[in-house]
Amino acid sequence: MPRPKKIQLHGFNNLTKTLSFNIYDISYAASPRQEQAYIRYIDAEYSAERLTEILCRVSEIIGAEVLNVARQDYEPHGASVTMLISEEPVAAEQIPNTEAPGPLPQSVVGHLDKSHLTVHTYPESHPEGGISTFRADIDVSTCGRVSPLKALNFLIHSFESDVVIMDYRVRGFTRDVRGRKHYIDHKINSIQNYLARDTRERYQTVDVNVYQENIFHTKMMRKEFQFSSHLFGVDAQQLPQGERRMISDKIRREVLEIFYGRNISRGMKLS
Repeated sequence: MPRPKKIQLHGFNNLTKTLSFNIYDISYAASPRQEQAYIRYIDAEYSAERLTEILCRVSEIIGAEVLNVARQDYEPHGASVTMLISEEPVAAEQIPNTEAPGPLPQSVVGHLDKSHLTVHTYPESHPEGGISTFRADIDVSTCGRVSPLKALNFLIHSFESDVVIMDYRVRGFTRDVRGRKHYIDHKINSIQNYLARDTRERYQTVDVNVYQENIFHTKMMRKEFQFSSHLFGVDAQQLPQGERRMISDKIRREVLEIFYGRNISRGMKLS
């Protein structure tokens, strides 16, 4: 495949590329005590320290230098990390922007400035239904030639995800040496093209893209429903068949409502 012709820029590449996505994990806990145990587990598994480690690996993948880290574990639950990153001057041919899956953690150099990484977690539970939902909101914002989409595979593999909702947008413009504005500097048809094959095979995906505005939106929902993997502190083998069916319907409803962004009436058949 021939390499795309390089654009000779007048000054720095001022395009801002932002990848924002929400990751959801859904579990069932039979009692208030088990719900609290689930939230404690999530707080420990995705503490501010662990989230900092994840963002540091993201920084390595996109070739950035960490300038500053602010992190906080909250009471009663949840955590946040904000990381400022800076550019590293490297050869342009080492920075791939083609529509292809990015790597799992390994060094890929980039050219970044005025960029940041953030993550916030939100564990919560249904007041009476036994459903507990963990959400992580992640933003990877870069300024320069490299796209944050290259960190996508690593981030998806770093969290247990039933539903993933992603937005990618390129903002601003940069000028070439003739003064012509460029509002995007790489070809993209879909965020899905940056996902590894095994990820695409595991998830049902839907795109809503606004190409003329350089806005790309992809939703993913896990295809296979493994009942036991959604239980926390509950032994699936000890549940009566009727209770298994009731819990399964609750979990499926939660997943579908998050994926479609609307509540589902109780009488509606789940599929």
